[in-house]
Amino acid sequence: MSAASRFAAITTSEPPTGTSVIFRTAVVLGGSVAGLMAARVLSDHADEVIIVERDDLAAITRSDAEIAADPIGAVGPRPGVPQGSQVHALLPSGQRQLERFFPGFGRQALDAGAVDPPLGTNRFYMDGELREDPPTGPAAQALISSRPFLEALIRNRVLALPNVRAVQGRAEGLRIENGVVTGVRFEGAEQDADFVVDATGRSSRLSDWLEADGFPRPPMQRMGIKLNYATKLFRRPADAPVWTCISIANPGPGKVARIGGFTPIEGDRWTMLVSGYADDKPGRDADEYRERCVRDFPAEFGQVATQSEAAGEVITYHQADSRRRDFHLLRRFPSRLVAAGDAVASFNPVYGQGMTSAMLHASCLSEYLRGNPALDQPALSYFADVKVVVDAAWQVSTMADLALPHVDGPYPRGYKLIQRISGLIFKASMRDRAVNLRLGEVTTMLAHPSALTSPGFLLRAVAIGARA
Repeated sequence: MSAASRFAAITTSEPPTGTSVIFRTAVVLGGSVAGLMAARVLSDHADEVIIVERDDLAAITRSDAEIAADPIGAVGPRPGVPQGSQVHALLPSGQRQLERFFPGFGRQALDAGAVDPPLGTNRFYMDGELREDPPTGPAAQALISSRPFLEALIRNRVLALPNVRAVQGRAEGLRIENGVVTGVRFEGAEQDADFVVDATGRSSRLSDWLEADGFPRPPMQRMGIKLNYATKLFRRPADAPVWTCISIANPGPGKVARIGGFTPIEGDRWTMLVSGYADDKPGRDADEYRERCVRDFPAEFGQVATQSEAAGEVITYHQADSRRRDFHLLRRFPSRLVAAGDAVASFNPVYGQGMTSAMLHASCLSEYLRGNPALDQPALSYFADVKVVVDAAWQVSTMADLALPHVDGPYPRGYKLIQRISGLIFKASMRDRAVNLRLGEVTTMLAHPSALTSPGFLLRAVAIGARA
């Protein structure tokens, strides 16, 4: 089956059917979005699902009613998520998976305080030019909130499942017997397991654990991006004419690449991000932040920064690289073990692919477990599906990052031609509704990137882009 066909199956909105219990105990290492979604999938296939998380989830869990009553005070960033205070986006494809595994999630999230911006209040700038026809339809629909708010609502639903529980502890290793994972170790304790998911994030030690047991490490690809960004919260009036604004400035002669955005979140607030690369580093000084908003971004940014009441301090974040661990290339790998989320791949976060990719990995896990898997063999079909998801996100984000002057590869074959065509497609999307919609579906992970390579589409986009 082609990558596009697999991607369509993985991103389906159809509820999973044909589930059966095949494990006594399944363990998920990590209680972030990827781990929570993996636990939800495993709840269909195990008598008991245990989430091992170094943060005390019981201490920070609040009910939906408590969150709705005090959306600002009831949730906050977890210590284990250093980027939790930064701007996050759940792409439409991720929202589709939430609805698939938790029917009614979107409505419940809105009731608890998530935001549905009024029509006509979104703006998108490309190289300083306002896009006249923002995407509409599925690619424009997204659940907007802060990361801690969204994660709290997901956690409530997962921990409400009768066969799921969380324990506090830092994962320290696996127990592997005759090529089969039979348990996990965490902070001096051991837990038997019939299946294990590593969802411990970018800093996952799974490669070290595998090597210590005589298995090969998965090859890792890195692309140095040297991303720097800063986020600040502001009070948002109900009558604000613009609720969401995104600005992308591409690199070029005499131009500096910058991405910025502000979105409405729970508690009548905006969360606003400004970014830079390499030596362009937004700092924590409030005056400098305000100056950047006025100087480097469209007028809407300056208006928020200078006219709205601050609701928090400037918080900075740095990410040196995008990375992916290519588990699909391994042929020697323990059975009853998979990895998910950032433990597999993490991308430049300004493109908002992280949480959505994690939810699509959960869909891959559901496909695998409902497919009568050979549990005495490595989960090769799972990792093959995850590769499809990773390739799609990697292609979109790294093609943009490779245009940055400080990024030196690795370059895909035919990069110069791909770069030229991609530029024409982006230009065409500013002028043509059909091209805009197709591009929006790809960038929001509703469609595979191959949707941009059909001959008819390419001819139309290249012709319009060349004229532009």
